[in-house]
Amino acid sequence: MTPFKCLPLILVIAGGLSLSVQAEIEYTGSAALEQRYYLQDALYPQQSRDDLSVYFAPEIYTSFNDGSDSVLFRGFYRLDQRDQERTHGDIRELMWSHVGDDWEVKTGIGKVFWGQTESLHLVDIINQTDAIESIDGEDKLGQPMLAVSLYKDWGNFTAFALPYFRERTFSGVDGRLRGIVPIDTDNVLYESQDEEKSLDWALRWQHTLGDWEVGLSYFEGTSREPDFVPGLNAQNEVVIRPYYAQIEQFGLDVLTIVDAWLFKLEAIQRQSATQDYWAMVGGFEYTSVGVLGSGYDIGWLMEYQYDDRQELANSAAQNDVMFGARWALNDFDGTSILVGMVQDLDNSGVRSGFVEASSRINDHWKWRLDAYLFSSDEPTEPSYTFRRDDYMQFSLEYYF
Repeated sequence: MTPFKCLPLILVIAGGLSLSVQAEIEYTGSAALEQRYYLQDALYPQQSRDDLSVYFAPEIYTSFNDGSDSVLFRGFYRLDQRDQERTHGDIRELMWSHVGDDWEVKTGIGKVFWGQTESLHLVDIINQTDAIESIDGEDKLGQPMLAVSLYKDWGNFTAFALPYFRERTFSGVDGRLRGIVPIDTDNVLYESQDEEKSLDWALRWQHTLGDWEVGLSYFEGTSREPDFVPGLNAQNEVVIRPYYAQIEQFGLDVLTIVDAWLFKLEAIQRQSATQDYWAMVGGFEYTSVGVLGSGYDIGWLMEYQYDDRQELANSAAQNDVMFGARWALNDFDGTSILVGMVQDLDNSGVRSGFVEASSRINDHWKWRLDAYLFSSDEPTEPSYTFRRDDYMQFSLEYYF
């Protein structure tokens, strides 16, 4: 990060003593132009085959009190050519942190990631998914929180209080990657009488035991994954209303390294008023270093996804396997390519594929290419609604 400005903070104390503290403010961020092209005609007349958008993501960081205190801001705003729902802004993070000898307190709007696996993040539940950003679920909305952490020899322990719930974002009628019936985000249903103001809380313990990294977590509050209820809007049109239930979730994530092998596991057990179930994703990544005497590395990935709700699950990851390969050129520009496929083991005609490639152009510019392909001949599968939404997206990113 490049220092943007230094502000002297003067504390005047009785008797004329003053203390000057230098707070260095660092201003960085990124912006990008993204062109998305769909390989097939849309299912619905409001949709187009191409979409142009831009985003701006500034970041401001400052520390003071000899580094014990810091403030971080990360913003985000996207302007989309087609979908008015995808034109949106968010405070990804606005967090004050205070660090002690073996403890830390954070408060504000934050972003927290839990998990180890590549194809699915089951235990990651603190932040809501910003679903209009990408189909992979990696983008998250900022979450209001208070987090208190202890760093001990027996592991790192954090308690979270989450006083406000963020609703999931969805594509509008002009956007792609949606179902036949629009999702009415203006008429959301909650199990809790406090609705979005219900207080959620969570606990997490994480520790390294030799070659093993182990995480245990507990969450109680409003589910980040909505169920969907049919209804009518003010114009008596059929719509789908998101319903957010109250849940308890126990989570386990594990990573271990054995020579060139990485073994990964995530598992959850979730309870609600209507259903109890468990789900898991686990597998390995094996890295071949210097393939055929070159400077390239190739990582081979395989993960199995299981959800014991089977056809009642909202997710497509019910009984699926993911195969993938990550190619790292180990060049100065950090060029890498990830290719993968997810196959439904219950329906041979249901599968999806993805490609993620990127490389730096220079110190400030980077290009990225993403592609997602969907194949489904089973109307009961969640992926059936995306069967004509194969797309490629090219991004030109600027970092400052």
